[in-house]
Amino acid sequence: MMELIAQKQQEREDREKRERIEQEKQRRKQGQELIAIKQKLQEQEMQKAVEERRREKQEERLARERVREKIARDKAERARRYGGETSDPISPPAETPVQAPALSPSSPTQEPPTKKEYDQCRIQVRLLDGTALSQTFRAREQLAAVRLYVELNWPGGAEEPFNLLTSFPRRVFTEEDMEKPLQE
Repeated sequence: MMELIAQKQQEREDREKRERIEQEKQRRKQGQELIAIKQKLQEQEMQKAVEERRREKQEERLARERVREKIARDKAERARRYGGETSDPISPPAETPVQAPALSPSSPTQEPPTKKEYDQCRIQVRLLDGTALSQTFRAREQLAAVRLYVELNWPGGAEEPFNLLTSFPRRVFTEEDMEKPLQE
């Protein structure tokens, strides 16, 4: 009987040992699978980042090309408009034809282009904490309107007095300036 009990106990210990070994193998296998999944996700994220960067570079390159083409078209247009010759052989594309005014040989000089009058201006105010307030005002409004806008939209309310100034050229606006229109 003792031998039978010892034999059953030995079988149970062997079975438990095999189960522990099997559980350890499964744990290691799951750990390896988890590591493989993490590596795959990292590779996908890196590929996505590389693709995003490549796309951004492509967009930047295309934007630079569009700006260069626009500059070339503007140069050519100015040359046609004012009778000067351009050294740049690029001509404006046919999709945006602009009729140049005919130059008469009797008028050697052209009138300079008229100054365009704007009736609105967009003002951005940088606050002390680095945030910015941006608003569009009429050009004939007084500078005091900007000051009032800042006071009303200051986060947490304007606790202490403040000055309006321009960064370049640096100019601090005084109380006398508050009555002047933004146009000035």
